[in-house]
Amino acid sequence: MLHLDVMDGHFVPNLTIGPPVVESIRKTTRAHLDVHLMIENPDRYVGAFARAGANSISVHYEACRHLDAVLGLIRAEGAQAGVVLNPATPVGMLQDILEVADYVLLMSVNPGFGGQTLIPYVLEKARQLDRMRREKRLALPIEIDGGVHRDNLADVVRAGCDWIVTGSAVFHSPNPEATVREMREIAAHAAAVEC
Repeated sequence: MLHLDVMDGHFVPNLTIGPPVVESIRKTTRAHLDVHLMIENPDRYVGAFARAGANSISVHYEACRHLDAVLGLIRAEGAQAGVVLNPATPVGMLQDILEVADYVLLMSVNPGFGGQTLIPYVLEKARQLDRMRREKRLALPIEIDGGVHRDNLADVVRAGCDWIVTGSAVFHSPNPEATVREMREIAAHAAAVEC
């Protein structure tokens, strides 16, 4: 899976890629493209990203006035619909929308820049969300993004996270391929251990 951060310079202070870049990436890979929209008014753009080749599109709870409608729009465009929570947004805000989402992405840093340190209280949010999905009997993947590296990966997995986004931990390592292999082993071992 390739996680692609889309930033508009408004919802977050950084500016990154748009649909043409996603379309170019789609032409070079069959991998699942997980597009994370860190933008204002995401409902205006989900169609363009879906047509560009996104397999899944996540939108921020904090950026959507009509979250249910936006998730429906993403699904109507043929992509999986994800909800993102910033670190300070309580997991309880999703209580009524969990059945509508295909996955939830927890930001473990304040969005907008790579290389940040994981905010520890987000792991408790992951545990809360894991309990909520089990109570509702939902097969809802929990994704986490920000500050995950070899030293905290096992804790992240044991907290209930299924999809792990890593950027700096991989791309700033001397051997990215070996780092990914090692992180997969750490995650598999942590998932196999009873909590």
